[in-house]
Amino acid sequence: MQKVIAALLWIMLCSVSANAQTIVVKKEPARIKGNNLPGFETELEGNTADVTAALNKYLKVFARLKPGNNPITTSEIVISNISYKYPVYALVRERGSGAAAWMGINAGEWPSAEEAEKVQSELERLVRDFAVTYYREQVQARIDESQRAVQAVERQQQRLTTENRNLNIRLENNQKEKLQLEKALEANKLEYLNLLTRLEQNKKSQDSLAVVLEQVKKVLQAHQERKEKIN
Repeated sequence: MQKVIAALLWIMLCSVSANAQTIVVKKEPARIKGNNLPGFETELEGNTADVTAALNKYLKVFARLKPGNNPITTSEIVISNISYKYPVYALVRERGSGAAAWMGINAGEWPSAEEAEKVQSELERLVRDFAVTYYREQVQARIDESQRAVQAVERQQQRLTTENRNLNIRLENNQKEKLQLEKALEANKLEYLNLLTRLEQNKKSQDSLAVVLEQVKKVLQAHQERKEKIN
């Protein structure tokens, strides 16, 4: 019970301390394969490993990724219902106590400047969408954890309610048994006193019969002596 309460309090504290996230996306270059590439970046709460895992998961919904994740590189990506076979790069790097997710392209790897510019303009939206998805999944995880805690407390409440009902039944039965035992004890006490009285009466009767018996024996002896004197 104490563990459940502690977990619930921890979740409540996390919920109280968590504020609404303000997502900021800014233009920021990144060093990719020896080139400084333009792109868009957003800073997120969390470590680089968790953010990298989330970014891979996000991109796999609409892109095929090449093996390796430093940087994450697409072999095919669908943006605004258009499929592109040229690489889009993404990476995660440390930013203070958190991490920053970045996306960009190398325009020189694309067949036309127009197509590269079109995709580049979409990357800001993708970075923002990733940040929204990332935070929503974090909040959903907290919701799920809170729900599990609520269910655990409700189960504990139900268990205690059932236990309380059973204890009340046992207490009621115990009280009935106590009354029965008290009545039986009182009856036993009365029987005890009655037996003492009867024992005393029996002793007196035995004493009286002993006296009578002695007198009867004397009369019997007198009759026998009288009989013997008859000639």
